[in-house]
Amino acid sequence: MNAQQRSTGPAGLLIVFEGGDGAGKSTQASLLAERLTAAGRTVVRTREPGGTPIGERLRALVLDHGHGPVDARTEALMFAASRAAHVEQLILPALDAGSVVVCDRYIDSSVAYQGVGRGLGTDDVLRVNRWATGGLLPHLTVLLDVDPAAGRLRRTAGQAPEDRLESEPDDFHARIRGAFLDLAAADPARYLVLDAAAPVDELAAAVAARVDAL
Repeated sequence: MNAQQRSTGPAGLLIVFEGGDGAGKSTQASLLAERLTAAGRTVVRTREPGGTPIGERLRALVLDHGHGPVDARTEALMFAASRAAHVEQLILPALDAGSVVVCDRYIDSSVAYQGVGRGLGTDDVLRVNRWATGGLLPHLTVLLDVDPAAGRLRRTAGQAPEDRLESEPDDFHARIRGAFLDLAAADPARYLVLDAAAPVDELAAAVAARVDAL
């Protein structure tokens, strides 16, 4: 996969936060973006699915309840379509301009959720997403490892209802957790794996130290 990595220019960085639902990805991504901005870097904070007008429309269709059944293959292709627009319309232009792109989820989420969770197979899902992104890989993937039960407690603590994927049973989320850890173990140089149960400021400091090294 590294051989297919697309050039992002010498100054741009793509940093992705991955992990199960309720891991605290959005919190840590926001903290990193704030820190980098304060240090004088141009930062683009984004998410998947989404990040572009068409991506946000696809996000609503694939995650919101009430749009009828979505089979696993259709689900995987909708995520890949959103990602293709995201890379072409937002991420690559930002990287070419020398910005730091901080993204909540990327290819690994499709490999974990659809490839393993839905049973479509990691190779097929990865192949579709390599094509959708032109082989663009993150410079760093921060994996926040969360126990499925703890993640559900975090998700249901507020007022927002769970989306289609969040509301899947804990055994589904356990498979997702295992898939993320397997991906990180296969390419340790590109991952920072952290225990999502650690204090927020401790996690932020670990992320900052790794990003500074880049």
